[in-house]
Amino acid sequence: MSVLPLVFTSGWASGINAYAVVLLLGLFGRTGLTDEIPASLQRTDVLIVATVLFLCEAVADKIPYVDSIWDTVHTVIRPVSGAVIGALLAGQSGSLPDITAGAIGGSTALASHFVKAGTRMAINTSPEPFTNVAMSIAEDLGVAGLITFAMFNPQAAAIIAAVLLAAGLAILFFLWSRIRRFLRRRAQRREERRLAAEARETTGAPPH
Repeated sequence: MSVLPLVFTSGWASGINAYAVVLLLGLFGRTGLTDEIPASLQRTDVLIVATVLFLCEAVADKIPYVDSIWDTVHTVIRPVSGAVIGALLAGQSGSLPDITAGAIGGSTALASHFVKAGTRMAINTSPEPFTNVAMSIAEDLGVAGLITFAMFNPQAAAIIAAVLLAAGLAILFFLWSRIRRFLRRRAQRREERRLAAEARETTGAPPH
């Protein structure tokens, strides 16, 4: 059976939380739930690092504005993780060329990462933190649930991932105007602070 559905699903999930994907796949492989997981993802050191980074993300992802900084840092990490995981899964299965699997996993992860990052930027236009927490929990549960489901029914899981990705891109398109307004306001505030600092330096006034 082709490993393509699992590569696609893991790519979508990697764009949201790559560390959770590595941790879950490694645990599924270690427990013997599936033979599709390469040994490199089952190594103890890999699982420990993935666990620590997952816990860091679980905290950072729930704090307004910190989550957007975290997403910015992971703009490269998540797509690369999706590509590497896809290539490793293909190498283990032998049913799909590694380069093709890497391209699918990486591009899918990049698309879902943009959906996640863009949605969080829109959410951060509201000052309350509860939406961030709720969204973060929903994302973690979604990743865990879909990766687990993919172990038993990879084709159906891939279809669900594709629908979620398409819906996320559509939502991001409609939220883009709100995000642009937020970015303009933030840039304006930075400029105002810069001008105020220059004015204080010129007049010798103490900082407020």
